[in-house]
Amino acid sequence: MMKFAKTALALAFAGLSLHATAGVFDDDEARRAILDLRAKVEALTKDINARLDTKAEKSVTLDMLNQHEQTMQEIARLRGQLEVLENEITIATKRQKDFYADLDARLRKLEPREVEIDGKTASVDQGEQNAYDAAMQQFKEGNYEAAATSLQAFVRKYPGSAYAAGAQYWLGNAYYAQRDCKNAILAQQQVIKNYPDSPKAPDAMLNIASCQTELKAVNNAKKTLQDLVKNYPNTTAARTAKERLGAK
Repeated sequence: MMKFAKTALALAFAGLSLHATAGVFDDDEARRAILDLRAKVEALTKDINARLDTKAEKSVTLDMLNQHEQTMQEIARLRGQLEVLENEITIATKRQKDFYADLDARLRKLEPREVEIDGKTASVDQGEQNAYDAAMQQFKEGNYEAAATSLQAFVRKYPGSAYAAGAQYWLGNAYYAQRDCKNAILAQQQVIKNYPDSPKAPDAMLNIASCQTELKAVNNAKKTLQDLVKNYPNTTAARTAKERLGAK
C-alpha cells in the first residue's frame, strides 16, 4: 500500500510538470526538457522512496526497541518475584526443619530412657527423673524439710517407679535428719512393707533400730536388729546389726 502511494505521487508530479512544459518549448527543447524532467522526477522519486523507507524502518525499529525494553522490564519484574519466592521458600524450609528438629528433641526428652538403679536396668520417664533428681538435690543441700515434701510427693505420684523404694528410704532419712524419729520410722517401715526386695530394705531396718534406740525403745530396737539378721543375712546392714546386738 505504501509503495502504491509512492508511485502515484511520482506520476502525478511528473504529469503536472510535463503539461506545464509542453506549452512553452518547441519539440527538441521540449524533448530535452522532458528527459531532464524525467531524470529529476526519478531522482526525486528515489529520494522520497528512500526517505519513506528509512522512516518506516526507523518506526519499526523504535517499536521493536520499545517492545524489547518492555519485555526486559517484565522479565526483571518476574525475576524479582522469583527471587522473593525462592527466599521465602528457603526461609520456610529452614523453619520447618528447625521445628521438626526441636519437636524431635522434645519428644526424645519425653521418651522413657534406660537407667541403672540399685544394680538393675529400669525404664524411667524424663519427668519422673527430673522430680527425683530435684528432691535428692534438696536433700544433698541440707534442705531436709523441702526434700521430705518433694520425696513424699514423688512416692505418691510415681508409686511404681524404679526410684520409689529409694525415694521412700530417703524420705525416712530426711525425717531423721530433722530429728523426727516417729515419721522416720513410719517412712522406713513403708520401704520394708512395699519394697521388701529392694537393696534399701536392710538399711531401712537398721535406721528403724537407730530411731527406736533414740526413743529409748530398746527392746523394739533389739527385735528389729534380730529380724534384720534373719531376713537379710548376707548384707552389710546385717553385719552391722550383729555388731550392735553383740554390744548389747
